[in-house]
Amino acid sequence: MSLATEFERVALPLSDAFTIARGTTETAENVLVRVRDDEGRVGLGNAAPSAYYGETADTVAAVLPDLLAVVEEVDDPHARERTERLMRERVGGNPAARAAVSVALADLAGKRLDTSLYRAWGLDPAAAPVTSFTVSIGNPDEMRTKASEAVERGFDVLKVKLGSEDGRDGGRVAAVREAAPDARVRVDANAAWTPKEAVTMSETLAEHGVEFLEQPVAATDVTGLRFVRERGAVPVAADESVETASDVPRVADAVDVVVAKAMKCGSLRETRRVAHVAHAHDCEAMLGCMVESNASIAAAWHCAPLFEYADLDGALLLADDPVDGVPMDGNAADFAALDRPGTGAIADAGTSNGGSG
Repeated sequence: MSLATEFERVALPLSDAFTIARGTTETAENVLVRVRDDEGRVGLGNAAPSAYYGETADTVAAVLPDLLAVVEEVDDPHARERTERLMRERVGGNPAARAAVSVALADLAGKRLDTSLYRAWGLDPAAAPVTSFTVSIGNPDEMRTKASEAVERGFDVLKVKLGSEDGRDGGRVAAVREAAPDARVRVDANAAWTPKEAVTMSETLAEHGVEFLEQPVAATDVTGLRFVRERGAVPVAADESVETASDVPRVADAVDVVVAKAMKCGSLRETRRVAHVAHAHDCEAMLGCMVESNASIAAAWHCAPLFEYADLDGALLLADDPVDGVPMDGNAADFAALDRPGTGAIADAGTSNGGSG
């Protein structure tokens, strides 16, 4: 066997500006990775870097030559544990870059075995939760409109971004609830509040039937998470506080739910480990994403049966995606598409197969 590798940067405009407590995104900078075997099969992966975790498209492009050199040296898409260990030794940090390679190798391995990932892992697609659809921060009227449009598209689980400094967050969640009276609603503050602010806001969230509050306080403030969980009116989830499975025990007694994302975990294997460790500590788990192409979202869906909740709408926020992934029936994945070998992601024929690498 002889593996060849390449990557390319892609700028993916969003359908609408996406605003959270930390800022606004209008274009998602992703990096597509391809690993090709000597029989012409191609494994496709994708990095969706986040500056919050110290990555950009520039840093991904800078480290991928070293990571892909490891892939070519190991020369076996099935030897992913060894490859991922060597990548961590060669390039510290950089989880989104490593995740892109992990996905590409898993996709290629599935194609070589002629089976989908969830079948290779023995998972039950019927157990996969539906995804939420995110309503980003805007004024209450804008958020009411976005929530109404999401419900019309068949999404009955909404994730509402809050954390603005203008004091109108209560009006925002009320507007969303007005537009979606029967929807399940979750709120994500992206670490914007103090513990006391979060407890106060949780009373309002409870009045509007919010399921849980994601990352209300700073990522390092585990004591604050525990304070909000013990004194607040809704369950608490940890996202930014949990990057890999080793972080779960530190927060397990302070939250009800932990959030895994391949782009912060660094691999599909580590993403699945977060769910297992969370369950071992009597926590539920949610599978999330960045704003990212179907090249990686499709792979995440194969992990979804391990999780109680899913927030896999990243590709749905894009104006256009060069990769076809998992068809959606409202907010439910059509797992028939996942019966394609590998991740089921298919690159658009118009997308370049070239790039650096």
